[in-house]
Amino acid sequence: MTAREFNFDGLVGPTHHYAGLSFGNEASTRHRYQRSRPLLAAKQGLLKMKALADAGFPQAVIPPQERPNIPLLRQLGFSGSDEQVLQKAAAHSPVLLSAVSSASSMWVANAATVCPSADALDGRVHLTVANLNNKFHRASEAPTTEALLNAIFRDPRYFTVHPALPQVAKFGDEGAANHNRLGGDYGEPGVQLFVYGRKEEGDIQPGRYPARQTLEASEAVARLNQVIPERAIFAQQNPAVIDQGVFHNDVIAVSNRQLLFCHQQAFVHQQALFARLRENVPGFTALEVPDSEVSVKEAVETYLFNSQLLSRDDGSMVLVLPQESREHPGVWRYLNRLLAEDNPVSELKVFDLRESMSNGGGPACLRLRVVLNAQEQRAVNPAVIMNDTLFATLNSWVDRYYRDVLTPGDLADPQLLREGREALDSLTQILNLGSVYPFQQ
Repeated sequence: MTAREFNFDGLVGPTHHYAGLSFGNEASTRHRYQRSRPLLAAKQGLLKMKALADAGFPQAVIPPQERPNIPLLRQLGFSGSDEQVLQKAAAHSPVLLSAVSSASSMWVANAATVCPSADALDGRVHLTVANLNNKFHRASEAPTTEALLNAIFRDPRYFTVHPALPQVAKFGDEGAANHNRLGGDYGEPGVQLFVYGRKEEGDIQPGRYPARQTLEASEAVARLNQVIPERAIFAQQNPAVIDQGVFHNDVIAVSNRQLLFCHQQAFVHQQALFARLRENVPGFTALEVPDSEVSVKEAVETYLFNSQLLSRDDGSMVLVLPQESREHPGVWRYLNRLLAEDNPVSELKVFDLRESMSNGGGPACLRLRVVLNAQEQRAVNPAVIMNDTLFATLNSWVDRYYRDVLTPGDLADPQLLREGREALDSLTQILNLGSVYPFQQ
């Protein structure tokens, strides 16, 4: 059993709804207050996981967080029983209630940044939890994310899970959504590309939307993850594309092994970055999409780059895309031309992830990539690995606990809180996680 890349996908939570909470994420804003379908959203995600597992790509699950976040509401001064806290928050501010009910932890590309053991000074897998401090509805995720990752990667001989960076703007960290790893075989040392939007004393910044990832955070994560210093590269995302809705690097670029698939306008000093990657990554290839073929606006609308690049055993790659990319004539025309050209991409796999996409998250948002060697694979909590049994069990679990339709007004229903807790209590047993949620303490 050689080193392989596992995709740990986030399972959509029972409170999945459209609140438009993520300023800078245009899909999130555009679908605000629409009716959501939590049951369908969870099943769309599960179907992607199972299809990729069946195709031979190792796949695992990261569970959702407890929402509404009652402890956070208590921290904000609401008191009484849990039901009373919920009702008081709803009466005071439906927007606040929506924020503490967000199912945004489904996008586990923001859960942490991962360093495989082959790249680490101490030879262990490192995961640094993201603080996500740019958005209130996500900034409270870190403690439960840390508990969940420790329950999955529980053997300290092979894994180290680091707490999130300090919750201040200087160290704004959005996790693996702003991180790429390039190299040869997964088990060999690779080059880690950290992408940031701003730095403390930088003068190149977006003007319309916030740059969520800082250079200072990326440097701190590289230190915590014990990335071999000469194998870390830091590059700035183009502020002009952030202002067009590219809130994370994974909306404008995706990498796998020696291949970087990105838009022409993805990075500041893009050609210099390519030259450096060619020097450090044998066989480095850039698939750079010209703006004349696909505009930044079209890339954001279709999430062309929020895709997954997955390697087959023969070295060819599969590009996993959302349905929106197939439905756009220009983007689909480009993709079929890409298939016909001389490059590693040999297949397009399209998935209907409409529920996630409407909230601003595509295939790449839903997964955290973790390279594991043979020993590390055996040390991962086996209950989270996707297979026929887990797929059937999780579908039955969703059928039992999830609502078909949810509106923002439903978040004040105490029964939704009870349903969610019962669901998560059951899920911790299915996935053998132990007591990881606040209500279980």
